[in-house]
Amino acid sequence: MTQRIVIENAAIATVDANDTEYASGHVVMAGNLIESLGAGRAPEGLENVVRRIDATGHLVTPGLVNTHHHFYQWITRGLATDHNLFDWLVALYPVWARIDERMTYAAAQGSLAMMARGGVTTAMDHHYVFPRGTGDLSGSIIRAARETGVRFTLARGSMDRGERDGGLPPDFAVETLEGALAATEATVDEHHDASFDAMTQVAVAPCSPFSVSTELLKEGAELARRKGVRLHTHGSETVEEEKFCHELFGMGPTDYFESTGWLGEDVWMAHCVHMNDSDIAAFARTRTGVAHCPSSNARLAAGIARVPDMLAAGVPVGLGVDGTASNESGELHTELRNALLVGRLGPHREAALNARQALRLGTYGGAQVLGRARETGSLEPGKLADLVLWRMDTLAHASIADPVAALVLGAAAPVTASFVGGEQIVENGRLLHVDEDAVARSTRAEARRLADIAGRC
Repeated sequence: MTQRIVIENAAIATVDANDTEYASGHVVMAGNLIESLGAGRAPEGLENVVRRIDATGHLVTPGLVNTHHHFYQWITRGLATDHNLFDWLVALYPVWARIDERMTYAAAQGSLAMMARGGVTTAMDHHYVFPRGTGDLSGSIIRAARETGVRFTLARGSMDRGERDGGLPPDFAVETLEGALAATEATVDEHHDASFDAMTQVAVAPCSPFSVSTELLKEGAELARRKGVRLHTHGSETVEEEKFCHELFGMGPTDYFESTGWLGEDVWMAHCVHMNDSDIAAFARTRTGVAHCPSSNARLAAGIARVPDMLAAGVPVGLGVDGTASNESGELHTELRNALLVGRLGPHREAALNARQALRLGTYGGAQVLGRARETGSLEPGKLADLVLWRMDTLAHASIADPVAALVLGAAAPVTASFVGGEQIVENGRLLHVDEDAVARSTRAEARRLADIAGRC
């Protein structure tokens, strides 16, 4: 018989199509699904209730969905802090090219732990650095996600345009075209799960226009569609990238991506800061998704993405932490607030985004761009029980009457409980399946080891 967990007496923001909210309501989880929810207490007579949670003073929302990250960068935080994107990459690529399986696993643990304890229930990692002879990097990342308990998409990245071909990465840090495609296909075959409640999925993800060849983009898109998986890359992040594409390809990034088969409802791109009206229209027409990373965009002085215009045009938009070498906090909750605040610095000013739109970006919008909106991203009967209980009755939030405004605009709210598929992974701000202190020690040791190795090279 299916076991049930009942949450009662909570404020609830469902983030469904109608933005339904309850000032005091209930959620019933049956197995790994949301069975029912609504105002007031749960119905009487529910069978096999194994736990009842009195969530007085809490807000329940869908779990946060992170749509862009680079886990390995956890062990290179705090470096090149005053650089723009291209200079930052030139400074750090030689360091990143020295990572190995042990470092990658520890960095993935650190990245996942920080996100999960802050309300993320679905994470992704765009990993594109594969030095030769350094072990099973993809497998180590997936193992860390499985241990943490979050739902996970590995975007198996690749680079084949090194310095000798006009790219930014050092030549020893890139793969061959054939090697990248073969390794990506093998990763899809071994790890991708297409089922409704999948915990691990894989996307095809060549890194960026300035680090991969046109052939890798084209053949990567063909591979993804043959395998039925999604496609991910960086796009239109900086003015330098725009200039690079015009000089090398004779067109801007969006036109270049379209020429290589990289626009479509199975594609999402990170950043998309420098988009003109024509670019936004192309994304809207093709339903290409965007991972908006406001903190990283600010850290690297990339600019302010036109998120209000994208949303008005119908472009799917989610939020991304991005790599922690350009967003040292590593938390997605920060992006809810920064998406709203940074957006209001643009031409739309106070009308750019409101608190509920920011929450939607971090939940349902993220599920959309990862291709998982049917399963998660909102609280609705029949969807996966991926949800978070945020404590809103402490000093930091108690005087704010609107709990959604408190969550988005206030200090980071404590996570009392986080569930993925009905299984609790966080309790009172601590991970249940991972020893955070051990992860902290491991990441510190691996950061030092990488610095030592890179310093000797």
